[in-house]
Amino acid sequence: MHRIFFSCFLLIFISCNSNYTSKKEGYFKIDFPKKAYTTFNDPAYPYSFEYPVYARIAKDSSYFNVGEKNPYWINIVFPTFRGTIFISYKNIGGTSVYKVKNPDGSYRDSIGKNSFQKMVNDSYNLTYKNDIKAYSIQDSVMHTPNNITGVFFTLSGNVATAKQFFLSDTTHHFLRGALYFDATPNEDSLRPVNQFLQQDMKHLINTLKWK
Repeated sequence: MHRIFFSCFLLIFISCNSNYTSKKEGYFKIDFPKKAYTTFNDPAYPYSFEYPVYARIAKDSSYFNVGEKNPYWINIVFPTFRGTIFISYKNIGGTSVYKVKNPDGSYRDSIGKNSFQKMVNDSYNLTYKNDIKAYSIQDSVMHTPNNITGVFFTLSGNVATAKQFFLSDTTHHFLRGALYFDATPNEDSLRPVNQFLQQDMKHLINTLKWK
């Protein structure tokens, strides 16, 4: 009887102390659609570009509820991926409504002039707001086939937006784009989608034209 009890105890002890190999964390496979594009060329807008057929264009009204004061702002929505490229546009030399934060945390409207240098600085400031969670931020200068220059930002880490850019002719037009997801930021799980949509952002950039 003692021998049977000891054998059972030994078997349990060995089982509890055996080597355990954890499985690698995995993510669901995503079936990406075939790349195909259509043109956004609304006569009321000062720009045109090509965007994916699996996305839709929506009028932007989410930025502090002042979409009507920024009439050329749009969203490129990707329902399948729960992602959106937020496009903002400002005319250099014109004026825009800027939101200024009050000491109590509320915001007030402020009319400001759209100088090229100010908008470049604003773009860099908006990107580097993610500096706390990003372990690297890379910027690369772009020059498109349509003779438009800009900067593309790639952020690494669990950040809200890993892909951003701005484009300008430095004298009249300034357009900025940022890709966001309606999901908790996770660099590993979002990496395949970020890479897939980055190609679409680059296509948008290379087909952008001013009017």
